[in-house]
Amino acid sequence: MGKDRYVAYVGTYTHENSLGIHIYDVDVEKGSIKERKMIPISNSSDLIISHSGKFLYSIADEGVEAFHILEDGDLQEINKEWIGGMRGCYLELDEKDRYLFVAGYHDARVSMMRLDKDGSIAGIADGVFHKGMGRCIAERNSRPHVHCVKVTPDQKFLCAVDGGLDHVKIYRLDYDGGQLINHDIIRCPLDSAPRAMRFSKDGKFAYILCELTNVVNVYRYYVLDGDNPEFELIQTISTGDPSEDEICSATTMEFSPDGNYLFCTDAGINAALVFAVDKETGLLTQVCNNRIGGEFPKAIAVFPDGKHFMCLNHDDNTIGIFTMNYEGKYFLMHGKPVEVETPNCVYIHKLG
Repeated sequence: MGKDRYVAYVGTYTHENSLGIHIYDVDVEKGSIKERKMIPISNSSDLIISHSGKFLYSIADEGVEAFHILEDGDLQEINKEWIGGMRGCYLELDEKDRYLFVAGYHDARVSMMRLDKDGSIAGIADGVFHKGMGRCIAERNSRPHVHCVKVTPDQKFLCAVDGGLDHVKIYRLDYDGGQLINHDIIRCPLDSAPRAMRFSKDGKFAYILCELTNVVNVYRYYVLDGDNPEFELIQTISTGDPSEDEICSATTMEFSPDGNYLFCTDAGINAALVFAVDKETGLLTQVCNNRIGGEFPKAIAVFPDGKHFMCLNHDDNTIGIFTMNYEGKYFLMHGKPVEVETPNCVYIHKLG
């Protein structure tokens, strides 16, 4: 039996020299990537792969674009559709690949896009604009900005993380009618600017990363009577460095493939943090907090074996790869950074 083959898709901004999605062959054992080709698309600020593994969806200036993933990992364009608003910043899918959900930072819109079985985007099913005012200490949190959308593990609700309003709106999903039905709100502290949300592998816990307070809020997640989602706050843990006077700015987080660790990045101090996850309680314990030698780590991806991870450094046009030593509680840069202009997002995909 041959070893598994992986590719990494990296979306970039295309105002200057980069032209789209860069495809890399991934050597998991060596912890390295090698660029193979680039697929033209305008300003791919986020991308996602269907649960079937057959299709890739990317944000573009025109809305969203669908691609068929070929046997070797190459991409073949299917179609593109407008999302009913300005360019989005984050994508999510339900587990049956019926709908593509889009978060809109610029216009605070949440879009629900129908998908056909052939992977094509069938058009807009529903869309909601967030309204209201945040506390006006800065433009980015004086008005609504939807940073992230996540379907709950039970597939019943969509959580829309709004960093401008300091809360997470919860919508009930009507799959048959193609509707987002306003249901509830998770209220975060004022001026915390929630930015990213992830659920544990078993679906029992939710993690919300806050950009301005530089913390991860941990919630126990459950549904009462099959209808009412409950988020019980059980921990708040810092992503900052108490030894530093610099301003922190938490950016993103991702789990290791086994769910044992949560990796976070902070653009204020250009660092990556690793937390151990207690799978029984959901609580986090910091393992390490180290500088990554790049500017503005905007996205992070952990290799399938959990031994390496990559940071996409948006402002200095590099991808840094690191070797993780969990027992020693540190990580080290692994080889020379890979050059790519304004990287935004990354997805490591197993071929076949």
